[in-house]
Amino acid sequence: MWVLRQEAKTHIPATTLAAEYVSSGFSGTLIPYKCDLTVEDEILSMFTWIKGQHKGVDVCINNAGLALPEPLLSGKTSGWKNMMDLNVLALSVCTREAYQSMKERKVDDGQIININSICGHRVINHPDAHFYAGSKYAVTALTEGLRQELREAKTHIRATCISPGLVKTDFAYRLYGEKTEIADAVYKRIKCLQADDIANSVVYVLSAPPHVQIGDIEITPVEDSL
Repeated sequence: MWVLRQEAKTHIPATTLAAEYVSSGFSGTLIPYKCDLTVEDEILSMFTWIKGQHKGVDVCINNAGLALPEPLLSGKTSGWKNMMDLNVLALSVCTREAYQSMKERKVDDGQIININSICGHRVINHPDAHFYAGSKYAVTALTEGLRQELREAKTHIRATCISPGLVKTDFAYRLYGEKTEIADAVYKRIKCLQADDIANSVVYVLSAPPHVQIGDIEITPVEDSL
């Protein structure tokens, strides 16, 4: 089984990330592949490479995403486009290519998991997050549309949305850039979710029996008011 899992752009080399996985006790084989998910040609090249090396994809986890502080009343169009290119279009292209890979090989029990956000269900009162929320509401709609199309295609491939609240990662630091004190405050105000909490939810979805369709999982910190 070949699992495709995407990460957002990072300054850390893919080989370094792979080494970190291994050193943390990861027992499987992780093969890094550098791809700019905002460029469709690079996505298509990645799937071609996967087909040549591993025949195809059985599980696709659309995990890459970003938020930029671009309010609706004063935000830069370039920032809005960046969010749409990664959060919506890249997810859709990867979903399409993953499905075509499964269909080509007659894989009838594959899974497509979209890592969404609680902002894909509720709009928080913060201008910096409003366009981001719009992109994540799109992910909610796209996942449901995907489920409907998979049913019409008479396949048992499943589609799931996992919508976390505040997770302690470098997400806020990317959002606020050099204003690290703001990101620090975001993560210090409550006990946040950890990356392992989301990874465990992915394992739960993948472990479900073939006849079980898990539609959407919302995960939030107990102390959060969202």
